[in-house]
Amino acid sequence: MTILVIAEHDNKVLAPATLNTVAAAAKIGGDIHVLVAGQGAGAVAEAAAQVAGVSKVLVADNAAYAHQLPENVAPLVAELGKGYSHILAAATSNGKNILPRVAAQLDVDQISEIISVESADTFKRPIYAGNAIATVQSNAAVKVITVRATGFDPVAAEGGSAAVEAVAAAHDAGTSSFVGEELAKSDRPELTAAKIVVSGGRGMQNGDNFKHLYALADKLGAAVGASRAAVDAGFVPNDMQVGQTGKIVAPQLYIAVGISGAIQHLAGMKDSKVIVAINKDEEAPIFQVADYGLVADLFEAIPELEKLV
Repeated sequence: MTILVIAEHDNKVLAPATLNTVAAAAKIGGDIHVLVAGQGAGAVAEAAAQVAGVSKVLVADNAAYAHQLPENVAPLVAELGKGYSHILAAATSNGKNILPRVAAQLDVDQISEIISVESADTFKRPIYAGNAIATVQSNAAVKVITVRATGFDPVAAEGGSAAVEAVAAAHDAGTSSFVGEELAKSDRPELTAAKIVVSGGRGMQNGDNFKHLYALADKLGAAVGASRAAVDAGFVPNDMQVGQTGKIVAPQLYIAVGISGAIQHLAGMKDSKVIVAINKDEEAPIFQVADYGLVADLFEAIPELEKLV
């Protein structure tokens, strides 16, 4: 078996989620190839070649792939993917955008957000917002799979010495074009990669009160997240949302502040190693999944906690 992993990157840096995806590929077994589709992504290809367990890196360097538009990347992956037993990508916005198109072009089913590899054709994935785990078996000639990064420990970023091979194929569908992007800049860790996450919910009452969480996060070296209720209320931007329709996180420590614990939110954070909940409602569902719970007014508890850090 030979497995193709789609690299997650920004043309400059290989995203950590790629290491988790390679870990999933290693559990399947066989040779692992990594595809870097972009423009001027030589540094990414070099980084991918050093990843432990990778035997070959394919580099498709073309202006058509500069912004990794799925309409352009999917035909490339489908063309290359015919020669592989499995095609894997991280279950990020990019992966979820590209792989369904690939599956359609290859006329096979897709298996989404696996969290475990049972065998080369059998996988486990969460359903019903993570309240049940489905075991899925596929007999497709090419298995197209997205990988939930939190389900696999990343492989080492160094130690490999893969060969790098250029891919000449260029697909420009001409049906979409890149207009622009606005990226939020922060000195705090990226939400999905942070070891500590502090999240606020509707109990924060307004966006200004998130300053208390920012202050605590800065002392802890943590990322700041939010529940869907807080995002829908306009307290914070939606790129901070943790949950089934937001970002899936599994940090070493997750501090939920003023979050009731709706199923939508729990689906995005209940795999955290240690969960601490602070809520004045002792009946809040969040306490059912928390390792430590504090029934208190968050506006008193958070400043006190910040002083102790």
